[in-house]
Amino acid sequence: MAYTHVAHDCVVGNNVIMANMATLGGHVEIGNWAFLGGGVLVHQFCKIGEHAFIAAGFRAVQDVPPFITASGEPIKYSGLNTIGLKRRGYKNEDLNILKQIYNLYFRSKQPRTRALDKIKNQFSSNKLGRSIVSFIENSDRGII
Repeated sequence: MAYTHVAHDCVVGNNVIMANMATLGGHVEIGNWAFLGGGVLVHQFCKIGEHAFIAAGFRAVQDVPPFITASGEPIKYSGLNTIGLKRRGYKNEDLNILKQIYNLYFRSKQPRTRALDKIKNQFSSNKLGRSIVSFIENSDRGII
């Protein structure tokens, strides 16, 4: 859309939508089907996961995991990108698994390292669980 900016050495996945004035610093990676609302700023070296949705007007200075909606200042987990995931054919069972994973990671009172260990134990046989664990473990800037 109008006035978007993709800086040097960025990797932008397939079917990504960047609304007006969305801006990527250098070396940003964006997964397939991600959506950046109008005026979103993404700091250099950040990663945005597949099917992530960043609400308009916010800035990401850390990595945004796949399948979620992120908003606020500072940006934080706001729930699943349910509408986008349903449009892509994800079933209710998938959404329930994603919700369980992210409730453990973002909403439980335990340290994130312990939550990640529980996610590995409970969801290691699930493709979505493995994808999320891999994203988090490969984060260089940290997770929102």
